[in-house]
Amino acid sequence: MIDIALTRRLDHPDGALDLTLDQTVERGDFVALFGPSGAGKTSVLRMLAGLSRPDSGRIVVDGTIWFDAARGIDLAPQRRSIGFVFQDHALFPNLSIRANVGYAVGGHDQEWVDELLALMQLSALEGQLPGKLSGGQKQRVALARAVARRPVLLLLDEPLSALDDSLRAQLQDDLAMLHARLGLTTVMVSHDLGEVFRLATVVWRLQDGRIARSGTPADVFLHQRVAGRLALQARILSMQREEVVTIVSLLIGQEIVDLIATDEEVSGLRIGDVVALSAKAFGALRLETPGD
Repeated sequence: MIDIALTRRLDHPDGALDLTLDQTVERGDFVALFGPSGAGKTSVLRMLAGLSRPDSGRIVVDGTIWFDAARGIDLAPQRRSIGFVFQDHALFPNLSIRANVGYAVGGHDQEWVDELLALMQLSALEGQLPGKLSGGQKQRVALARAVARRPVLLLLDEPLSALDDSLRAQLQDDLAMLHARLGLTTVMVSHDLGEVFRLATVVWRLQDGRIARSGTPADVFLHQRVAGRLALQARILSMQREEVVTIVSLLIGQEIVDLIATDEEVSGLRIGDVVALSAKAFGALRLETPGD
């Protein structure tokens, strides 16, 4: 459905980053872009949307060329069949909820607007202004507006990151329902492992501007689980020396776990490093540097 082959040089405080992407998206896929800050995730969304121009490459959607650097083709965002949901909702503050959702279809297809409002549990609020809504309600409006024009591609830039855990779980259910019921093809930036496993059918794990690994969430994140061994990726938040051991605080998904580590296990590790937290079946957990 979508063939993407793009390059772009990104400027960062730590130096330039060459972003390279060569992937295919099938119709109905829910792709999660996952990786550390600065890896280029949001830049990928912006290039797909036409908000940022790649240095080279092509984007071809259902046989239609959206971008081709060699041929000088670069469709404007309004000519690309996309819906885009940002972190900050980006709703029109002076328009009612109904007018926000119906903006993309103008005065046409009001039955479709009615259906979307009902799907997102917004019918009773259709006359309200966005300033009167909660964060979760605003995000429902943003999602409904993004799909109102029935886009070929839905782009989501961490749309649920500002919500608390309970509300985020509810909105994940809403998003999964919307994706399945409307037959959407979606690309989403997320830092939340639970969210990725809940929603994504495909993960692109970005590292230093390139796809380090792609596949199902299980393929990407549980590929080290072999012969009864489980390994999860964790980030070191702190290391506190206590007598003959070190207490290591690790971030695993959205949870913080404290482990006791030996001098050998923490040798060469620093705060901020990503490590593997591994265990044999019914065995003790231990730290490993990636690749061990």
